[in-house]
This record gives sequence, C-alpha cells and structure tokens, in this order.
Amino acid sequence: MRFSLIILGCDKNTVDSERYLAALLDHGAERARRVEDAEVIVINTCGFIDAAKKESIDAIVEAARMKSDGACQAVVAVGCMVERHKDELLAAIPEVDLFLGASETEQLVPALIDRGLLGEAESLHPGVRTYAGDTPFVRYLKVSEGCDHTCAFCAIPLMRGKHRSFSTEEIVREAQLLELQGAREVNLVAQDLAHFGRDRQDGARLPELLEALTRETSIPWFRSMYLYSAGITPRLLEVIAREPRILPYLDMPMQHASDAVLERMRRPERQRTIREKVARFREAVPGLAIRTTCIVGFPGETDADFAQLLDFVREIQFERVGVFTYSPQEGTRAAALVDDVPESLKRARLEELQEVQRHITAERYESRIGQTARVLVERSAHGGTSASGRLPWQADDIDGVTWLDVDVPAGAFAEVEVTEVVDDYDFRARVIAVHAAPAVAPVARRALPMVGASMGSFGR
Repeated sequence: MRFSLIILGCDKNTVDSERYLAALLDHGAERARRVEDAEVIVINTCGFIDAAKKESIDAIVEAARMKSDGACQAVVAVGCMVERHKDELLAAIPEVDLFLGASETEQLVPALIDRGLLGEAESLHPGVRTYAGDTPFVRYLKVSEGCDHTCAFCAIPLMRGKHRSFSTEEIVREAQLLELQGAREVNLVAQDLAHFGRDRQDGARLPELLEALTRETSIPWFRSMYLYSAGITPRLLEVIAREPRILPYLDMPMQHASDAVLERMRRPERQRTIREKVARFREAVPGLAIRTTCIVGFPGETDADFAQLLDFVREIQFERVGVFTYSPQEGTRAAALVDDVPESLKRARLEELQEVQRHITAERYESRIGQTARVLVERSAHGGTSASGRLPWQADDIDGVTWLDVDVPAGAFAEVEVTEVVDDYDFRARVIAVHAAPAVAPVARRALPMVGASMGSFGR
C-alpha cells in the first residue's frame, strides 16, 4: 500500500502524525512520493479556529476528489476536527472512507488491516516515530494530552479531553529514541506544559522531568513550548537558569491585557499579575526570551480594552507576539456570547498589534547585534542560498532564522557573532567555530522494551 499523510495544525498533531507514519511503515506500507500517487490518503485535521477548520475541510475534499481522478482507493480523516464534527462530516463528505476522532486514532492501523490494505506486524514501541519533515535535527516531544483549563474561547478540552500526563519514564524513553534518530533540539509540547505531572501520584513535575531528560540523554537543546504563567514556579526557573541545555525561552500565552476581557475569557491571570511574573521570570533567568499570544476581537472588546492591550505590549516588550482574531467555537462558553466585534475591526486590530510588535521585536533584536551565541544549523548552503539555523531565542518555525556567512553542515552547532537584523525577524551572523554534526543512528521500528508503556497512553 502506498500512502500519503497530510499534517495540519499544531506541533501536537505533528507528534501524533509521526507515530502514524511509523506504524504504517511497520505494517509494510510505503510513503508515496506525491499525494497523487497514494492509494490511501490520511489527513490529520485541526479544529482549533475557523481558518484551521476550512484548511482541513479543503484538504479532505481534495483528497476525496482523487478517488475518482487518481490512484487513491481510500481516504481517512483523523484528529481534532473529526472529534468535534464527525457526524456533520459523515453527512457532508460521504466519499471519505473512515473518520477517526482524536480519541480513536489507535484504530487507524486495525481499520486498514480489516480492509486488506495493511499486513500484520509486531506492535511498535509507543515512542517510535518516523520524522515527517526534511531533517531529523529538530523534534517535538509531547509530554501530556488534553487540558483541564476552562478558557471560554477554547475547544481543545472538547477535542482532546481532560489533561493526562505521560510518565517520566515514557517521555525519557521517547527522547532517547529521538536522540538516536539525530535530534539536536527537542521542543517539549503540551496544551499546558507547566501542568505536567499534577494528575500523577509520583511527585514528578516539569522541573523533575527536565532534570531527567538532561540526565538520561545527551540532547544539546531542550525548549519549553506553551506554559501558562500560573504554573511557572521558582523551582522551574531555577532549573532553566542552572542547566545550559535547557534554553532560556518561554512560550507563555497571555491572550489579552484588559482585566475585563481576561475575566470574560475565563483566564486565570490579570494585568498586574502578568506584569509582576514577567519581571520575576526575567530576573531569575538572565537572557530569557518570552513569546506570547493574544486574541483580538473577543466578544465585548472595546476600543479602550484594545488600547490597554497595545499599551501593555509596549510596556512589557515581549520578544515575539502571535496574534489571532477571535472566532466562536461550537460548545465553548464564549459561543454563547454575542460576537459583537465586526470582522473588519478584528482584522484592523490584528494588523495594528502586529505592527506595534514588529517594531518592538526589531528593537530587541537590534540589541543582540555584537553578541556571541550558539546556533543550531538546520540547512546547509544550497542553490545560492546561505546556510541557516536558529539561535536560542528563535523557536522552530515561528521566530525567524539566522543566516550564516559560511557554509556549515546541517545538524552542526556553530558559535557565531550576530552582525545584522534582516527582514524584521531574521539575523545574519559570522561563524567563529563549528561543532560537527553527529552521525544519525538508525532506530529499529520493532517493539522496544519499556515497563508500563502502551500506544494508548501516548496516542490519546
């Protein structure tokens, strides 16, 4: 069976998709070079916001069209959007052969076996994954599933369920497998990374997990993605400040700075507490980079509310800010509110906030000129394009890249001097020294021993 896997949505979806890839390959399937050549097309959907839903539906419809126009024999849609809207999708797109929600995706391989499309194979170790991108050097490691927070705008708990932390042993074992596959940077991801371990009885929280990962692997960089500020403790900050392999980087969603809007959003923080915590975080971890996200156009957001948000962003000086316009999601508390901010005003506010942050980021980045730092090289020079990588304060795919003045092999680390800011979010740098990339060791796809592990614990 030749298959193609279309991955949409967040980094958590990427982790799930890499497990699907490994399981399909382990059962004798082959990845098609082009989606048009695939006999089975699997789409891992996202249902977070309206734009993501539209992208998912468009991908499903296009794949269904290939059943009549190409080699495709079956189309499978999985993931978050299917979890929320399976009944509507069944009625609207009957050409799809199988819909599996985020809580059902362990059924993917058995369903394809039942249809005679896959052969039997031994069970995979749950941490075995096949990289879905171009190079294996930057990988994502999911430490928990689901979310217990009750933010009014968010449908994630409806799609992913309650928060469940994986065991430290499981996570460390998967990190070791990623290291064998060549991982040089591992990004820890969850709906709220700081919530890790609160539902378990073993006493391990995020600081202990980070210590275990640095103790039991040799992976050079660990990055923490998406932490609620309420869970960022002095103990966590101490570990980040002490351990050089844990990057001084926090992806901390704020969502707004008007107390009135934050209350309607059912967010736990207020402007004063966010201000105080950011100051403590920066004092505790020298050179800390903080990225945040904001939603504009939430029901009831006034001009004064938005002005507070602008003023707060100017005051706090985050390294980066991701901005989204509000869209109501069925089943959330906010869906019962009147969506009273016109779409044109939402868009104008998004663009204004992005422009304010663009100048802030440029100023903060200008202050980096002349600094020396380590860069992880992701792409060597090719086709007239310089080698490029990322500095510690540049997260994969969201924070820009650093262009190097000489060619360096992908996967290597280089000591560099930052020389210039280009295109607002990128740097140029002069290479001072290079640390060679290690050889990528093959990883067996068959079952590997680990006490207590199951595909269900990772995949749901």
